[in-house]
Amino acid sequence: MKEDWIDVELGEVCDYSKGKKPKLLMQNRSGSTPYPYINIKAFEKGIFEQYTDGEKCNLCEEGDLLMVWDGARAGFTGKAKKGAIGSTLMKIEPLFGIEQNYIFYFLLSLYKKLNTNPRGVGIPHVEPNILWNAILKLPNNVVQRAIVTKIENMFTSLDKGIEDLKKAQEQLKIYRQSVLKKAFEGELTKEWREKQTNLPTAEELLEQIKVERKKYYEKHLSDWKIAVKEWEENGKEGKKPSKPKQLLNFNIHTEVFETLPNITHEWSWCCLGNVFKESPQNGLYKPSSAYGNGTKIVRIDNFYDGKLYDPNTFKMLEISDAEIKKYMIVHDDLLINRVNSIEYLGKCCLVKGINENVVFESNIMRITFLSNIVSSKFINLYLVGTVGNQQIKRFAKHAVNQASINQTDVSLTPFPICSLQEQQQIVKEIESRLSVCDQVEKTIEESLEKAEALRQSILKKAFEGELLTDSEIAECKKAPDYEPASVLLERIKKEKKK
Repeated sequence: MKEDWIDVELGEVCDYSKGKKPKLLMQNRSGSTPYPYINIKAFEKGIFEQYTDGEKCNLCEEGDLLMVWDGARAGFTGKAKKGAIGSTLMKIEPLFGIEQNYIFYFLLSLYKKLNTNPRGVGIPHVEPNILWNAILKLPNNVVQRAIVTKIENMFTSLDKGIEDLKKAQEQLKIYRQSVLKKAFEGELTKEWREKQTNLPTAEELLEQIKVERKKYYEKHLSDWKIAVKEWEENGKEGKKPSKPKQLLNFNIHTEVFETLPNITHEWSWCCLGNVFKESPQNGLYKPSSAYGNGTKIVRIDNFYDGKLYDPNTFKMLEISDAEIKKYMIVHDDLLINRVNSIEYLGKCCLVKGINENVVFESNIMRITFLSNIVSSKFINLYLVGTVGNQQIKRFAKHAVNQASINQTDVSLTPFPICSLQEQQQIVKEIESRLSVCDQVEKTIEESLEKAEALRQSILKKAFEGELLTDSEIAECKKAPDYEPASVLLERIKKEKKK
């Protein structure tokens, strides 16, 4: 039934033209006609600037096919709105007799092949030979339309399923935050508290913190004196050990306290800085030339939602033994993103499962806690929640496209303090609930991956000539404008020659 299909190179049935960036981008200039300027951001997120028609730019019409020519999304194809095409985009125009959507879906099927062909230093760039020499199985336009209709019907059902999965993901996020909110208001452990007979009062908790801080400082001071004595006995070789500084005490400002959410009366609000074991440490900066081999380093894209990703994904760099000692992370350290866009500022993770030397980069802050007073897991979960994240961003400094928090800002961050036993119980209550979420989330992610694989399978079958059944092709042959693809191709060649 496919005897009248032919194989053609894409370049035989399409023309193309590249975009360019206008010199002037402006809004509502008098005496000119504004057009949307379509760059990659506009292409993917629908954010458009304006350009004026007094410049020579490549314009596209509504629904024209645009492909990203280079950059991370090279090979990505979509449909345009009327406007000026950016320099990273290319307009692809099927020739007369070729259904535009037939070419559109074919280009979608080529994305992975086009995107994984880098030119230069690892930057994906569409290789013209791969694109234009791609073999397209070409039926006549009646069959083209039938294939497009079937693809779109199948994609509609697929997209509905994906939409439902993504709604479920959003509902899980809401549920997670609901669990965290109740946990840090004292709701999840209300019954547990009622069964306890020896829990400290809020005042006693704050007093315990002072005692533990003093004990830790005195121990640190004693260790320093021993180190100094050994240094002196060794002829004062090397640098004299630095005397430990007593950590500052932080108080919640009245205007801040008045805005804090309600918590159970058995608890108290406290500043994070009052439960630090030592001052927060900012990470190290190294130029890009230092990266490649050596010691693994945690960067801001290596953690999210309270979790540190697989160390095998970390980059590596050459650093000294002294730098490893100063910036090394260990179990139960808390890492906080201190410089980023406001959306991601303050994201954190708890270090666990690290069995090798790993350091952290400059826009991250490392914190260690008094383990007799506070659970690192408890603090990590608090900061992942909406309330905790809002509190750590409270004193953020804003600049162009980014915000930052410093050591004092983090130290002043309020958190609800309760007994260590209750903190551990809260962690159990949260984890028991969120572990179910994790399993559901994993199932959803697997389903989304299968949906995308199915989408690619549909496209593959379509352009191997396997999507339509024999009966569907036979039905196409009954159409009055049905003709062999070879006749269509000859007509295209004549049009191109003209």
